[in-house]
Amino acid sequence: MVSYFVPRGRFLLKAGNIRKAIQEQQQQQPKHVQQNGNWPVLRHFRQLPSNAASNESTAAKPKPERIRQQTQLQLRRNVLSRWTGFLLRWAPMGLCVFGAIEWQLHKLRCGRDGTQRTASEFQSRVYCSLPLRIMSRCWGWLAACYMPNPLRPYIYGWYSSIFKVNIDEALYPDYNHYTSLAEFFTRPLKEGVRIIDANSPLVSPADGKVLHFGSASDSLIEQVKGVNYSIEDFLGPLQTVEQSNEPLSYAEALKRKRDGSTELYQCVIYLAPGDYHRFHSPAAWEPTVRRHFSGELLSVSPKVASWLPGLFCLNERVLYMGKWKHGFFSYTAVGATNVGSVEIYMDAELKTNRWTGFNVGAHPPSTYEYDELLLNVKQPDQPGQKFSKGDLIGQFNMGSTIVLLFEAPKNFKFDIVAGQKISVGESLGHIADRN
Repeated sequence: MVSYFVPRGRFLLKAGNIRKAIQEQQQQQPKHVQQNGNWPVLRHFRQLPSNAASNESTAAKPKPERIRQQTQLQLRRNVLSRWTGFLLRWAPMGLCVFGAIEWQLHKLRCGRDGTQRTASEFQSRVYCSLPLRIMSRCWGWLAACYMPNPLRPYIYGWYSSIFKVNIDEALYPDYNHYTSLAEFFTRPLKEGVRIIDANSPLVSPADGKVLHFGSASDSLIEQVKGVNYSIEDFLGPLQTVEQSNEPLSYAEALKRKRDGSTELYQCVIYLAPGDYHRFHSPAAWEPTVRRHFSGELLSVSPKVASWLPGLFCLNERVLYMGKWKHGFFSYTAVGATNVGSVEIYMDAELKTNRWTGFNVGAHPPSTYEYDELLLNVKQPDQPGQKFSKGDLIGQFNMGSTIVLLFEAPKNFKFDIVAGQKISVGESLGHIADRN
């Protein structure tokens, strides 16, 4: 037999009177509880004494001081969130507007002074403050990652079509041969694809585009037309104390022949991403010292080179100075954005693109901060390092720039024009007949 009694306090209540008991319980509850319309749970029928309920409501009621503190804290949070949202929303636009105004003012100043429109000191510092070294290291790591075999034809084919890579000249024209992008960038060429001009005293060290060439007899020389850089900041101090103490200009002190028959010249060749990334010796010469300048990794594209003065003096570079048959000779590989490293095959100790920490916007106080290594130290069992014309020197892991600075007779004439495409082994110039 099923019981029709349910417990209610100390009494038994008939099941038919349950609705009446629920209504009485609802009448004893506070008004805000009644307005919610929540149906009471049957297992909570036991009623609390009136004094106990009043004590519980009093204990649950927060104190006025606590309410005031919570209100102030919530107000602060609301103000902070509103200002944070305002800054995140409008600060980028404000920076862009400020940059555009500064750009236009600098443009007006250049037009008023009649000078070429190049980067101001402020624009240069902003550009150098970008995390380009971090980006370059990430790109170097990504380029060295293993490329799955099915993706190689698509990735390398897309890269070749975008940057106009002539894969038929490569020693291995099959895309599946290259296990990573870095290996594809530094691909070797077939034997005989590049012919070294035997009649020219100076040939192109790399495939690329001629940015600038000409005389380097002044303290400031051109990196592109109309944009200069300091030859002293680029090469660093003179090698010997005797050279430093001589009452001559820096360019004149570099010369090995002081009879007035020679002059300093320069040639700048830019390697695009689709070019052959290995570089060779342009002449028969002998390096005597290596200097590694750990600078910035700014882009060295022709547009940036024509916009940022002293670009080659700011960037990381590996400089070899020595001599050839006509006197002083220097060979410089300039680093750039996304160049994972500059590799010199004869110099195993050289490490470029090293991690230098989060020194955003920090610049070395002088371009004379470099690591120096003396080469060709006289040892009985080890001959000095010498290069012949066309010898392989090293490679870039992405496009960059080669700068030649050399001493030659005054009748040396260039065989190139600015902006032309040139390949390894093609003549850069010749020595004209004085007659």
